[in-house]
Amino acid sequence: MRTTGTTRATAAWPQLRVADWTETRETLHMWTQIVGKVRLAHAPLLNHWWQVALYVSPRGLTTSAVPYGTGVFDIEFDFVDQALRLRASDGGDRRIALESMPVADFHSQVLRALRDLGVPTAIQDRPNEVEPAVPFPVDYEHHIYDPSAARLFWRQLLQANRVLGEFRGRFAGKASPVHFFWGAMDLACTRFSGRRAPRHPGGSPNCGDWVMWEGYSHELSSCGFWPGGGGEGAFYSYAYPEPDGFAESPVAPSEAFYSRENGQFLLPYEAVRTADDPDRALTRFLDSTYVAAAERARWDRASLETDPERWADR
Repeated sequence: MRTTGTTRATAAWPQLRVADWTETRETLHMWTQIVGKVRLAHAPLLNHWWQVALYVSPRGLTTSAVPYGTGVFDIEFDFVDQALRLRASDGGDRRIALESMPVADFHSQVLRALRDLGVPTAIQDRPNEVEPAVPFPVDYEHHIYDPSAARLFWRQLLQANRVLGEFRGRFAGKASPVHFFWGAMDLACTRFSGRRAPRHPGGSPNCGDWVMWEGYSHELSSCGFWPGGGGEGAFYSYAYPEPDGFAESPVAPSEAFYSRENGQFLLPYEAVRTADDPDRALTRFLDSTYVAAAERARWDRASLETDPERWADR
């Protein structure tokens, strides 16, 4: 039986029900917070906290190179071989098996591996943006880890990262990388108008308001993927500050809707996964919600947008 391009594209988007991996997701969320805080401890500040994020890699999620002394190190969640890999530029490396274990044990193993690599690190020992925020050294509640679910999640991120990257390429203004924020456990990409924004009201659980002030210091349109909502996760798009009429703007595809509770447009992951052309379905959502924000807020679209194919015929 021959496989069409559309069939292959659809098969690349895996099915992973939110309810089927809740315990693993909560454990992995705490693990990514620990690794993200290690990067936060050593990387210099970049606008909007871009220096703290993780990135999708060919094998999982990585810190990328983090400076330490006159060298660098990195940490990668390898969801292919199910290992956390810690590597230093002097040749040192350590490996921690990704398997069911309490957050407390993962925390101590990561800090011990860093000491062994000559990168002693102190981090804030409690999670952010969650409630309750159980300190890592005493968190024995979160301990379940299903490697097959984690691998499926990574495959979801691979597809979302790819389409979001193409979307980012059509913007010439200031735009974030496509990166994974461990606070809320979402993959995000943000475009900026170039104008400052009113001070954010804050209010995120167990996270200082000053963190939100830096993150939302400038007017933006942000989109991404969150694995914890709906049946199989959801793509989202919001504007800050939200312009008048944004919530009533027409967006595509038809399964997309504005959530008053969340203050953003949502598109169920399964609506993309089961579409005849998943890439096109997600791209329509990203494009239409951005246009809604940019038009309502009167962005200078002619100066900010670009054609990624502009050199294709050279």
